[in-house]
Amino acid sequence: MTAAEHARPPWALLLSLYTTQYLAPGFFMVALVAILRRAGMPLEQLGAIYLLGLFWVLKFLWAPWVDRLSFGRWGHERGWLLLAQAGMVLALLAMAPLDPVQDFSRVLAGCVVVGALSATQDLAADALACRRLAPSDRALGNAIQAAGGLLGNLLGAGAVLVLYERIGWAGAMALLAAGTAVSWVQLLALREPPQPRVPPERAGLRASVVGLWRRPQGARWLAMLALYPVGVSMAYALLTPLLANAGWSLEGIGWVVNGLGSLLGIVSALATGWLIRRGGRRRALVVAAALQVPGVLALLPLVGGDSGTGAALAGAGLLFLFYNPALVVMSTLMMDRVDPARPATDYALQYGLFLGFATVVTGGATALAGVLGYGTVLALAVLAALAAVPLALTTNAGLAGPQEPAARAATR
Repeated sequence: MTAAEHARPPWALLLSLYTTQYLAPGFFMVALVAILRRAGMPLEQLGAIYLLGLFWVLKFLWAPWVDRLSFGRWGHERGWLLLAQAGMVLALLAMAPLDPVQDFSRVLAGCVVVGALSATQDLAADALACRRLAPSDRALGNAIQAAGGLLGNLLGAGAVLVLYERIGWAGAMALLAAGTAVSWVQLLALREPPQPRVPPERAGLRASVVGLWRRPQGARWLAMLALYPVGVSMAYALLTPLLANAGWSLEGIGWVVNGLGSLLGIVSALATGWLIRRGGRRRALVVAAALQVPGVLALLPLVGGDSGTGAALAGAGLLFLFYNPALVVMSTLMMDRVDPARPATDYALQYGLFLGFATVVTGGATALAGVLGYGTVLALAVLAALAAVPLALTTNAGLAGPQEPAARAATR
């Protein structure tokens, strides 16, 4: 394996990994909930399935193990990815003979196993991307990450659910297992360059927390992680209840949110990767912040009582179209602030803060809408989205370097 081959970004593998890791979790958190609810299962029990999302928020807790442990000839990130993929496939096949209603406790246990392994695969995939992507390639890498996640959700939560009436539970588990195994085949061909041993003082969660805080503008960056997605997260919390209030069926809501939303999200994620490469990180950060404002305002007709198809499609479409640029830009900047000695931990810690705060805001906005009304919460969402623009304009750390257009031109 030549140095040039080592340096070549593994685009196809990254797209496959980021897609397959969301197939089963997407099915469980959307399709399984619909299946069980139709069977009459109480909402209190269904809520346990949504807790699977906590694995992606808390994965930084075991990220240091992914940074430290290698698997000999199987490689470092490659070894973790092979292990996580095989575990998910076996867990899905083990769930195939079960009945999702009669064997709910065992199905839920299988969901927990798959969720933990999927989050672990995400850690290793992020570490692989951090190590193998040059600064100029990170924008496209994070665009692929966002697009792959949306595609996995579209296939797992959408396509498999559409086929469910024909193939049943066992067929769905077999189909998810087969789709997940696609990346395992690709990983067999991956060859990793040798990696140096990490000094103990540079590894671990404590080193990651201290390192992020001590970087230039560390406190401002933490504020960005917490506040940047607040406005659009609040708006997203209103979307499904607004569609339900407008008389949309569950199937119709699924097509709008998981179908149209995912497709537009994929387009905007890839377009943002191109924008960052062409215009630089600083401009993309500000543009993405500004785009959140019309994305939030797109829900205004729905809040005002317009239940027409046009208002619903425009509201959901613009919200997803203008949310994903912020995700891609922020993910790219997270990768820029990663220490090569602990890529999984540094990236997971930042993403956990970003996703965790957005999750809390989403839940809080839903509860707040029941007290104050949709209009008040939407107004707060607009104000929060507007506040992200000056925050982006005054954030400087990590936005200069070889990624910017002028520096790229100098190296040609």
